[in-house]
Amino acid sequence: MTPLAWVSVTVLANEVDGHPARADELQFPALVNYGHFTALQVRKRAVRGLDRHLQRLDTATRELYDTGLPASRVLRHIRHALGDHADATVRVSVFQADPGLEPSVMVTVRPAAAAAGVPQRLQSVTFRRALPHIKHAGTFGQIHYGRVAEQNGFDDALFTEDGSVVSESATANLAGYGGGAVSWPDAPQLHGITMQLLEHALPAAGVTTRRQRITLDELRSFDAVFLTNSLGIAAVGQVDERRLHISPSVLEALTGVYESIPWDPI
Repeated sequence: MTPLAWVSVTVLANEVDGHPARADELQFPALVNYGHFTALQVRKRAVRGLDRHLQRLDTATRELYDTGLPASRVLRHIRHALGDHADATVRVSVFQADPGLEPSVMVTVRPAAAAAGVPQRLQSVTFRRALPHIKHAGTFGQIHYGRVAEQNGFDDALFTEDGSVVSESATANLAGYGGGAVSWPDAPQLHGITMQLLEHALPAAGVTTRRQRITLDELRSFDAVFLTNSLGIAAVGQVDERRLHISPSVLEALTGVYESIPWDPI
């Protein structure tokens, strides 16, 4: 799913600082592409890695606006925006319309979503997001290259540093499994929440995790290549003209580890 797909989904609620968003409050995020966000899948009013999402929001707010973002405030706004919805996709966006004011928290609630059930086909492109360690609102490049990939018959774009060294996809982290280890690209990328959760959970399941330089051609050496984001884990079956190995047993085991991660009540 490319970033643009987000706007085509039904909006169940959109609130700014705990109340329905007003037109004047949406003017800044509509006109100024400066802010950051996190995306969560909520099930039975719980989230995997909730503390990590809250830490992400606080850390990015401190870096961009020189002030913290209390977890209690974020949770209060999420709970209010969810209302009676127990299952949903939630996006928490942070922006500051006036440097003299505290940053605003916008919570958008949409129907729940899930990872792709079929192997994904990715088209590579040489591109690096600005400040790749931040999940920020500057998504023009991600949307553009994702659209180009879809127009060419692929599911999404895969970013490379120089046309060869892999970093991340337009909407997810990428990793490969081989030799009893999961390898993440040693390249500038977002340290995604699902990536963090798997890095923590996999060693207990006997799977080593590591960072290493991965080229497009080296993707063929893995037993399985997969994407991770808030939707979960999705297999990758093709990158450009390269057909990749898809080991059902490996993907089933990895998915099992992910699904064993506990949910945190909101």
